[in-house]
Amino acid sequence: MTWIYHHDEPLTRYSLGVKGANPLICFGVNPSTAKPNNLDPTVASVGRFAKAQGYDGWLMFNLYPQRATNPDKMHKHFQKKIHDKNIEVIEELTRGLNADVWCAWGTLIEKRSYLSRCLHDIYKVLYTNSCSYFKRGRISKAGHPHHPLYLKKTAPPEAFNLDTYIKEVI
Repeated sequence: MTWIYHHDEPLTRYSLGVKGANPLICFGVNPSTAKPNNLDPTVASVGRFAKAQGYDGWLMFNLYPQRATNPDKMHKHFQKKIHDKNIEVIEELTRGLNADVWCAWGTLIEKRSYLSRCLHDIYKVLYTNSCSYFKRGRISKAGHPHHPLYLKKTAPPEAFNLDTYIKEVI
């Protein structure tokens, strides 16, 4: 197993995953403390789901790369420098992939006003690829895809229209 891990310790993580020709891509809101060989519950669940679904690798990205075990501790003000690096890493690792993308940021996208801007910028990068988007579990009342931590293990992947979400929800 070959790890993929872009970070600026201890403050940011841009990517975490296992290399594969057909990886599952997952987007959360912000990274916690996970790193190779020491996954947190969210990232571990992404890895388990990817394996169970037959992917040969997986990549965990986040809308914003600041490590914060408590999303309430995320920057109050947008930090362009780390956002730009996040976009660069996402672009580098997804270039040419026609991957399945698990949208899994949950209602946490509402924690900071800049998170919707981050998603818009990520969407511009992903749009150049032929990605398929899905969610698992119920959509929140506000229209957000469910966070992976609070899902039943049996929750199936279901198509998620990211175009409509971008235009109508955020």
